[in-house]
This record gives sequence, C-alpha cells and structure tokens, in this order.
Amino acid sequence: MDLDELRKQINDIDERILALLNERAGIAKGIAEVKTKLGLPFYASGREAKVIGRLTRMNNGPFPDKSVQAIFREIMSATLALEKPIRIAYLGPEATFTHLAAIEKFGSSANFIPARSIKDVFSHVEHEWADYGVVPIENSSEGVVNYTLDMLIDSPLKICAELVLPISQFLLSKDTDLSKIDTVYSHPQVWGQCRIWMEENLPTAKHVEELSTSLAAQKASQNPGTAAIASFLAAKIYDLNILGSRIEDNVDNRTRFLVIGNNIGEPTGQDKTSIMFSIKDEVGALFNMLKPFGNHNLNLTKIESRPSRRQAWQYLFFVDFRGHISQMEAREALKELEGKCLLLKVLGAYPEDTSLG
Repeated sequence: MDLDELRKQINDIDERILALLNERAGIAKGIAEVKTKLGLPFYASGREAKVIGRLTRMNNGPFPDKSVQAIFREIMSATLALEKPIRIAYLGPEATFTHLAAIEKFGSSANFIPARSIKDVFSHVEHEWADYGVVPIENSSEGVVNYTLDMLIDSPLKICAELVLPISQFLLSKDTDLSKIDTVYSHPQVWGQCRIWMEENLPTAKHVEELSTSLAAQKASQNPGTAAIASFLAAKIYDLNILGSRIEDNVDNRTRFLVIGNNIGEPTGQDKTSIMFSIKDEVGALFNMLKPFGNHNLNLTKIESRPSRRQAWQYLFFVDFRGHISQMEAREALKELEGKCLLLKVLGAYPEDTSLG
C-alpha cells in the first residue's frame, strides 16, 4: 500500500474510535443516573483498577502497556467528568509532585484544588469542598511522612487508593547556559536527593531553601542567573529551560501517595488494607499483636510506629497488609487483634499499586 492508503486506514480507525468513545460516554451518563438514585459514590477506585488491569492483561501489543493504562485513565477521567465534575484537593502549590500524582491518578479532566498543607487537604475533603484528597505518605529515600500518619489518627476519612510515582528532579532556569547559574532554589529534602549532581556540576552555587519545588521554580522564573530543582511539570507551568535532567542521586527514587475519601472501595483481588493500633506496654506485646496476621496467612507490607499524642511513652503502630477488609481472613485476623490491643482503627482498604513492579 502507498502512504495515502495507509493514512486512509488510520482515518477510518480514528473515526471508529471516536464513535465508540461517544457511545461509551452515553452509557456512562446512564450509570451516573443509577448511582445518583442509589446514593453511590461516582468515583470507584476498585472499578478503575479492574478495568485498567483487565485491559493491560488483554493487550498483545505492539501498543505499550503503559500507554494503554495512560489512555484509558484519561478516558475514564473524561467520562467521570461527564457524570459529575470531580474535585481533587492536593498538597500544593501547582506543579508539586503531589499535583503530578493527582493528575496521574485522576486524569486531566478532574478539577484540582491546591491546599497549603496536608492538614488542609484533609480539611477540604472533610468539609466536602473536595471529593478526594491526595497526600504523600512515604519516600523510598527519605522515609515516611509523619504528618500524614498523624492526620490519619483522628480523621474520619479513609484511604481509598494509592499511587507510587517515580520521582525525577530537573534543574530549571530562564537561562540556557549552566555556567551562568550562581544561585539554586530548592526544597531542602530535594537538595539532599541531588547532592552528588550539584557538587559535580554547580559546586560554588548558593543554595536557597524554599517551602516547595513549585515555589523554587517560581523564584527561578523571576530571577536571571538562578535555577530551581523541580519537576518536569514545573518547567511547563513556569516556562523554564531544562539545564539538567533526572539529576537525583538515586535513580530508583519513588514516593507513595494516598487518596483519601469517605468510602472504602470494593475488593479487586489485589488489595491492601491499612490499620492503626495501640498496645499495652508489656513484654512481648508487639510480637503478640503481629501473630494474628501469620495465623491467617496475611502478608505484612509495612509497619511503622509513632508516639501517641495522648499519653507519654505510648506508641501507635501503622500496618499495611495484603488483602481486603471484606475477606474472611482479614476479618478474623482483626477480630483476634482487637482483643489484644487498646485501640484498633481500620484506615482503609484499596487496590494495591503494582505499576512499578
């Protein structure tokens, strides 16, 4: 076939895709009406995970799995916007990695609301100014975000999804010549993640700390001879040149984010449950708390401790395990655990993010 014939085939396929997208949107409107009558939430993380997982397994190529996932996430985002414009609060300002995670999770058709703090993200959702919130919970290099754990203690909100995002840092500037940079703005944690690259490429540059990577990028956009360490999204938003790509010392740097909302999602077959509990101060107490998980063949993926804010020298433990709270094994384990601890709270049950292996 010649080029014109091949392009005609592409045009025919595109027209069929467009027709099917609109057919899908029409059905989605019908689903919205049913959900409204039944009082069901419009966004269902379990349903989303099942759809994307099934299509990924069906994909025989040559179209890449990652592209299939990205396209269908955007299709679902646009469809969801037809059902009900969904509002997402995130730890701002614009162009932070939490903003990037929110877009990755909900697609570009959602309405994104920047919040000044993690506490404000929780407050937005609790007061129904937003439908869901996105907050960081841990970084593979820097560890857990304690403030998020502290908010989960007393908040009525539930974890309803998670997202693990690769974190790549970029050196951004209005200038195009690296040798002209004498000042670099960055969040202190980010500077620590890029120390080796900075020492090798800008050893004499002055370091100015900012509250976020976005504020750093904003400063760099206003001052010649300066640069910022920030995300690729920040380069787009603040119209900055990229002077260094993926400058983080650890190429496997990742951050895990949580989606918080009012409901626990339905099981998908590949889920996590997060809980919090406190224990009596006695010999072997923690060992006894963990026994129920082994007794019921539940795999723990994380355990973290935090001092209780209610009583000195008392600790709270945060545990993630594979499985859904609705499953018999999980219910039996938590029933056994509840009889041994002072306090037990289920923080959420949600699809496990396995996108990065």
